[in-house]
Amino acid sequence: MKVKVISVLEDNYMYLVIEESTRDAVAVDAAVPKRLLEIIRKEDVALRAILTTHHHWDHARGNEELAQLFPGLQVFGADERIGALTHRVTHGQELTFGAIRVRCLFTPCHTSGHMCYFMWEDDSPDAPALFSGDTLFVGGCGQFFEGTAEQMHTNLTQILGALPKDTKVFCGHECTVRNLKFALKVEPENEVVKEKLAWAKQRDDEDLPTVPSTLQEEFLYNPFLRVTEESVQKFTGKTDPVEVLRVLRSERDNFKKPKERPNPQAVLAFDWGLFGPFLEKK
Repeated sequence: MKVKVISVLEDNYMYLVIEESTRDAVAVDAAVPKRLLEIIRKEDVALRAILTTHHHWDHARGNEELAQLFPGLQVFGADERIGALTHRVTHGQELTFGAIRVRCLFTPCHTSGHMCYFMWEDDSPDAPALFSGDTLFVGGCGQFFEGTAEQMHTNLTQILGALPKDTKVFCGHECTVRNLKFALKVEPENEVVKEKLAWAKQRDDEDLPTVPSTLQEEFLYNPFLRVTEESVQKFTGKTDPVEVLRVLRSERDNFKKPKERPNPQAVLAFDWGLFGPFLEKK
């Protein structure tokens, strides 16, 4: 089983999982058909199915076009809002694509119909893979657009957190540096966060992906998986794990990198109309 990491749009990832003996392939979150087709041709594989984590356009918008290009293409997901859906899957359902086995893990919160996909091959020495969409990120978790902190806590602790610790985590977005800057704010003394952030910045500078991580690593630096740690609880002022998670998400939603804050003098200049003459010249 080979996983091709494909960067698309502003910071999205889609994936092509290749069954190496048959050269059959399964796409995860096929948002940009043109880019996916380039990889399919380059790898000389046959696309058999699409697994969609959730209905948002930056994860599912390529489904209809691909379904037209590949008659009989199977499109799996847990939400009727997913375009070209042919198979609605449920929690714990298992799928098979050649030697590749998939377990569907229902993780509602970011959207009410969010599904993660856990993949492995029997008798393979390779670690299993988790395609976590916008539920679990490297160093973070997804926003609670259609769900609750209780749901996300269940997702992260009982569903995804219970997977084998060597599981490779392939998430839906490249937001590792930002996530780890927040993690450092939460736990300024966490040396693992510091090391991972330095590594992620270097990857970012070289325009290289930070995926995959492993579940074992995530428990060392991802604050959303560390809600029972005293340092994380101290930051939130809460001890109940769900409340800790709720505060963390709220703080993360409002977290801004310093360079993203507008210059105070510039804001005042706009307010006072000092830029007016320059803008009029344009």
